[in-house]
Amino acid sequence: MDKIIRCITSDGAIMATAIDASDIVFTAKKLHHLSRSATAALGRLLCAASMMGNMLKQPEAFLNLRILGDGEMGAVVAVGDSRGNVRGYVENPDCPTEYYNNGKINVSKAVGKNGTLSVLRDYGTGDPYIGQVELVSGEIAEDITNYFAVSEQVPTVCALGVLMNKEDGEVMLAGGLLVQLLPGAYDEAIDRLEANVSRLDPVTTMLAKGMSILDMCKAALDGFEVEVLDEYPVNYVCGCSREKLERYFMTMSDAEIRTLPDENGVTEAVCQFCNKRYTFTRDDLERLIAEKNA
Repeated sequence: MDKIIRCITSDGAIMATAIDASDIVFTAKKLHHLSRSATAALGRLLCAASMMGNMLKQPEAFLNLRILGDGEMGAVVAVGDSRGNVRGYVENPDCPTEYYNNGKINVSKAVGKNGTLSVLRDYGTGDPYIGQVELVSGEIAEDITNYFAVSEQVPTVCALGVLMNKEDGEVMLAGGLLVQLLPGAYDEAIDRLEANVSRLDPVTTMLAKGMSILDMCKAALDGFEVEVLDEYPVNYVCGCSREKLERYFMTMSDAEIRTLPDENGVTEAVCQFCNKRYTFTRDDLERLIAEKNA
């Protein structure tokens, strides 16, 4: 079972969030039939969206991360809610995979180094916050770090990882770690944190060693007294439904709705996030038109 945890140092200087999202990324790969590069990119972004969404305080709030570079992958999108549940998709799930000399997937090549990371936070009040920064590497974690530094002026360390079986490409482990300095952090705390971060193993290495997400936070905050704020399960969750599609159709004009059916009198809608298919007959659509005009 995937979990997310938030910790803070007892002096209130540093916040750390960690996630084990192995099942989430496994699910995303299966749902979208992702190539290895697409799995690595979307998996990393899903981990980031879960941790960043978890920072939102309002129950109905959600966060949308969208990376669009000049690589063959196209757009990579992940949505997280305030409980850390996520969903996402990749524009080109069959994106080819290239590797660095050390055998790791070259996510930067697939995503592209030239492009943008867009962050939308919707607090449920009808006035969402939108921020956007240029990509710095296309490797996802560095781009998230840069977003916090540039757009929110929050010193941040972000580490994200997806480990796949070299033989069959199945997802074995996935997770993330997000560490942020809070206002009032003193120089000694900053120096200690920097030293800790320099010694950290990659996220998937820590998970492979059997470290829990709390262990990961404690490794980043070694030498500090750590308090756990909350810890709970997270999942890949899509909120699509036939009823939501019907409400969307009813925002269209009668003429637009009547153009939807194909030559067989049927229209089919496919959810980008979970690939679930919804079929509407011409009679279904006429019923919606009647309800809309009642």
